[in-house]
Amino acid sequence: MRSCAPTALGWACPLVGWLFGLGLLQQCPRLPGEGEFAALVLLIIVLAWLWRRWSWLALPLALLMAMGWGSWRAEQRLSEELPVAWEGRDVWLQGVVSSLPQALQSQSGAAAWRFRFTVEQALDERGRPLPAIPRELLLSQYAQGDQALSYWRAGQRWQLVVRLRRPHALSNPYAFDYELWLLEQGIRATGVLRPVAPKRLQDSPWPQIDGLRQDLREAIQRRIAEPGHAALLAALSLGDQAAIARSDWALYRDTGVAHLVAISGMHVTMLAWAAQALAFALWRRSGRACLWLPAPTAARWIGVATAFAYALFAGWGVPAQRTVWMLAGVALLRSAGLRWPWPLQLLGAAALVAAIDPWAVAQAGFWLSFAAVGLLMAGGQSAPQGWRAHLLAGFRAQWVATLGLAPLSLLFFQQISVVGLLANLVAIPVVSLVITPLALAGAVLPGLWHWAAWCVEGLRWYLKLLQGLPGAVWWLPVAPVWAQALGLLAGALLVMPLPWRLRLLGPLMALALLWPAPMRLAAGRFEILAPDVGQGTAVLVRTEHHALLFDAGPQWGPGSDAGQRVLLPLLRAMGQRRLDLMMLSHRDADHVGGAEALMSGLEVAALSSSLASDHPLLTGRSAARCEAGQRWTWDGVRFEVLQPAAADYRESAKSNALSCVLRISDAEGRSALLTGDIEAAQERSLMASTSLLRSDLLLVPHHGSKTSSTPEFLAAVAPSMALVQAGYRNRFGHPAIEVLARYQAQGIKVWTSPDCGAWSWRSAELSARCQRATDQRYWHSRPLQGEALGPELPDAAGAGG
Repeated sequence: MRSCAPTALGWACPLVGWLFGLGLLQQCPRLPGEGEFAALVLLIIVLAWLWRRWSWLALPLALLMAMGWGSWRAEQRLSEELPVAWEGRDVWLQGVVSSLPQALQSQSGAAAWRFRFTVEQALDERGRPLPAIPRELLLSQYAQGDQALSYWRAGQRWQLVVRLRRPHALSNPYAFDYELWLLEQGIRATGVLRPVAPKRLQDSPWPQIDGLRQDLREAIQRRIAEPGHAALLAALSLGDQAAIARSDWALYRDTGVAHLVAISGMHVTMLAWAAQALAFALWRRSGRACLWLPAPTAARWIGVATAFAYALFAGWGVPAQRTVWMLAGVALLRSAGLRWPWPLQLLGAAALVAAIDPWAVAQAGFWLSFAAVGLLMAGGQSAPQGWRAHLLAGFRAQWVATLGLAPLSLLFFQQISVVGLLANLVAIPVVSLVITPLALAGAVLPGLWHWAAWCVEGLRWYLKLLQGLPGAVWWLPVAPVWAQALGLLAGALLVMPLPWRLRLLGPLMALALLWPAPMRLAAGRFEILAPDVGQGTAVLVRTEHHALLFDAGPQWGPGSDAGQRVLLPLLRAMGQRRLDLMMLSHRDADHVGGAEALMSGLEVAALSSSLASDHPLLTGRSAARCEAGQRWTWDGVRFEVLQPAAADYRESAKSNALSCVLRISDAEGRSALLTGDIEAAQERSLMASTSLLRSDLLLVPHHGSKTSSTPEFLAAVAPSMALVQAGYRNRFGHPAIEVLARYQAQGIKVWTSPDCGAWSWRSAELSARCQRATDQRYWHSRPLQGEALGPELPDAAGAGG
């Protein structure tokens, strides 16, 4: 193997080593120690001395330097974490609203505010300073009763009373890593404002750019009546995406143009190129200016400065930051006279971005951005002549980007927009060359916002037309790692300027990625998957050819629920295109909150519930009533409804009392009991009415409330393991300490979703799996490695319910 020579191409070895080292670090369950680094350095030196190939050291030493740099940055960031002792306690804060406040709307108006807060001073309840409070917080204020929400503005200084908690998010397979996002943003605690009137303090005399951005956002909202149009203009000009409705996001995502909605690298780059071309044309007209600084160099750095100003005005989001650093890196290389080939320039820019933001390599946007630029460069031809040539070149660029990025889209998002090419052919020039410039120019001439809104209306009409076509979106399950690697190579082969014989290998190599074979259970066996949905219940039961969902998780707020955020992406990633039955145990919002999104986005063959006939979820839908005595068999697996009885529907008005109880048993006698929110009275009724309670797995009734899990019921079920689905530090105190003590007294292993994340078990296996234990990263909340919980482990604050 040829060693890396000290030439321009020789830089590729340390650059690749740097990126690989940072990528390897982000896969670590914990940060490496000093002893481990020293041992690796010694090993590399010994191997190089034995082989007498000192040039071989470039790549591994760059890898170690990257891991050391990333570890140091991570330690600095993690050291700002909120102390455990102050989690869930009231803290008095003084500081500045340091981001655009986002209003979460409901039908009656603003339901909540969310904003970033920079702490200047923190005090405890006695007025003593608290130096350990993180400097950057993400705070929320929720409407409570008749209390009016405060109106927040960026740049304002406030005194607040908040209740903080450490970074903790839902943990599910194939899901967005919210804890990583918080770490990258430098936010080391989140909090909720307490029902104490906040006190306004004197603002800083210096102008705040975020305050100007908020003024412009409000001006757009006043002038543009259609909320969807105003939200898109604010997103394109100010980087404010929070007001875009869920239905609009679905439209942009399904048509493959979601990358255009944010202040993406494409917008920043196009503005930089335009500023560079204008600066070059003007600079070269002045001989004195050219003598002071050559026109190409001046134009190049004016373009970078323009990109920096635009990204700063648009909120300095992480994607825009990466683009600015990439442009600055390329400009630096060219100004230094290093004539590197374009792949090396792109590699150098990627290494610079990763050095500034070590967590970028763990984000899909990083790889999509650099892959898109690389594909366009690799497939580029000489400058076109004439309008037809420009048109064909633009079409070819879109084709190359769409085809080449398809494997990455499948890898990160498990979907391909089949109509994406047609959508982007129109959307990219319209958004980049018309709507975005008009939205920006509207800050000076507000009348231009109306022109931009008319263009948005036309674009949305076109996108909805494409979205309505049959098969507009192609969803695929997650493929094995080897199939993903072959798919990425296939995408590169298809767009590279290579002989057609080599390109024809691309479709063959992509087959395993495009048609992966989902895992199938053996006949007579079943699998339980309990996703992490917070304070609520959702359990997926799968057999060889069938799937049942027991409850659909909670609704967290307007337009945000477990069905849309957790269950739909998870089911699609697993290749589950259909639910044979959805059973909703009872009407409480933490059990049915995600049902509407699921039934809208997935085929649900049958619905069973204890809901009243006039419940909104049943409007226009046929549904059966779950009732004791119902039985069926799927693929050798037996299902039986144990509760409620027919008389319960006439006698009981309490929703918990009507909870459906389902028992599943396989051909070998392994079984699971799913209980909903039954309480002590229903537990006694079950013990009196059936002898089929004994089960290996028990879904802990009512999330571990003190009103359930009586000792007699646990003795009757006699499970070897139990699962509590509850929210992290939930206000009900679930699971209650005394309830956990009952399970421990009977030798039952208990897992809780805050510590475990998504929980899975197959009836053919003895052990269960926790997502937090199998996919642990150094920034995640510490799991309990799948071990049973004792009664002393959960937080006892506010225990009740």
